[in-house]
Amino acid sequence: MTQPFQEWKVLPHGKLTSVDDNLLTVVGELNMPLAHLPRRMTVARLQDGRLVIFSAIALDEDEMLALERFGTPAFLVVPNDHHRLDAKIWKDRYPAMQVVAPEGAREKVEEILRVDTTTPDFGDPTVQFVTVPGTHGHEAALVVKGSQGTTLVLNDIVGNIRDAKGFGGWFLRMMGFAGDEPHIPAPVKIMMVDDKAALREQLMSWSRIDPLSRILVSHGSEIDDHPNQTLRDLAGSLA
Repeated sequence: MTQPFQEWKVLPHGKLTSVDDNLLTVVGELNMPLAHLPRRMTVARLQDGRLVIFSAIALDEDEMLALERFGTPAFLVVPNDHHRLDAKIWKDRYPAMQVVAPEGAREKVEEILRVDTTTPDFGDPTVQFVTVPGTHGHEAALVVKGSQGTTLVLNDIVGNIRDAKGFGGWFLRMMGFAGDEPHIPAPVKIMMVDDKAALREQLMSWSRIDPLSRILVSHGSEIDDHPNQTLRDLAGSLA
């Protein structure tokens, strides 16, 4: 695992994109030893203008200024212990942020910075933090209500890398991280999922959200084509 950054370090990334009135997302890239891995940060704005940062990525100054115009960074969600890379440098930049992590990831996250809470209260019914059942308590998600419907923000539990090319793409497919449709990556099933029934029940519960506009995942493309059915299919893959 790449060591967490100690100073602000900007890796390749795109521009912040609005997916709803209260939601921004940006996709960056990690240069892994054998592949380029896409990674996503999602930013949810609470009704009072505070921001919930999910899976932080250090951006260039133009994009950071755009983010600050959108709202005030207030919560830093480290969604599991594999997503610590930029956490410390974000906390250093915005010391008043509350650091949030799921309980199962707390010990590893606290190797680099103190976790303030594993059960955050955002004080806003439009943004809900969830520790995903069936994942040893290691995986977090957000449910964000907006003017266009509800967005489900997931981390590693679902992957949707479809456009991986070359040797790196072949490697990601061989490892189970890339494919032709949204899926629960095989390594995630092996290392993270401890209770398939509990995870399946949670996916089915999310599938009943109406309207569910999209699913954002940390690795791969937005899922906005029949997201409810996608969740039912994912639940079925755990049978």
